[in-house]
Amino acid sequence: MTGLFEKRSDEKIVDTAMSSRLLHALMVVTAIYIVFCLYLIFSTRRQLASYNAAEQASITALWQRQDKIEADIRVSNEALAQQLGTTQQDLQERLQKRAAELRGQQRGLAKRLQDQAEQQQEDMGQISGAVAEVQTQLTGAKADIAATHTQIASTNAKLDSAIGDLNGQSHLIARTREELDELRHRGDRNYYEFTLYKGSHATPVSTVSLQLKNVNSKKNRFTLNVIADDRIVEKKDRGVAEPLQFYTGHDRQLYEVVIWTTENNRVTGYLSTPKSITIATAD
Repeated sequence: MTGLFEKRSDEKIVDTAMSSRLLHALMVVTAIYIVFCLYLIFSTRRQLASYNAAEQASITALWQRQDKIEADIRVSNEALAQQLGTTQQDLQERLQKRAAELRGQQRGLAKRLQDQAEQQQEDMGQISGAVAEVQTQLTGAKADIAATHTQIASTNAKLDSAIGDLNGQSHLIARTREELDELRHRGDRNYYEFTLYKGSHATPVSTVSLQLKNVNSKKNRFTLNVIADDRIVEKKDRGVAEPLQFYTGHDRQLYEVVIWTTENNRVTGYLSTPKSITIATAD
């Protein structure tokens, strides 16, 4: 029993020592934690104080800057208001001066327009007189032109009778070589046969020359030039057996050309001259 009691006493002493050591360690840890927390608190408060001081300095600087800007704005506004007052006065004076100049220009322009209108009226009067004179001259010119046309028509008629075809056709024409032989036997006129080729030079026949310009064998139509007395007369779009009559020579003798055949590029016919003309040419 005594041994057992001693054993339990020893165990209690051991437990008490362990508990004392644990308590001491716990107290040490708690003290360290408290110290650390106090350090953090003081450090945070210092930082907060530093931040507050910096922020307050920034706010103070902003207020000062704002005050300076407001002062500058007031000064600028006062200077601008003064300048605007002066500028507005100058502008008003310039506008009045410009308005006076414009009124002067308008008066000058109105005077020039009035002078131009008067000058135009005077010019129109002169033009009207000139037009009336021109109309009178035109009336006289029309009369002269009408008289000239009459003279031209008369001259053309004389030329037609002198070198153109006669109004009436001759009844003594030959449409074939046999009829031409019959006319020759009568002995009233001279007859010269010929053949003309398209594109060739003028062919002398008796005292004149003939030149074929165009031929249409299907329609029996042709165009030829008569060269007589240094003049060229065109007989245009004529038909077969149609007498082409003209006057030539100093005595204005009547000549007559008759074409009786047409081919692709040539025609054949004869020239009739007065009996007094005896010059002959080759066909």
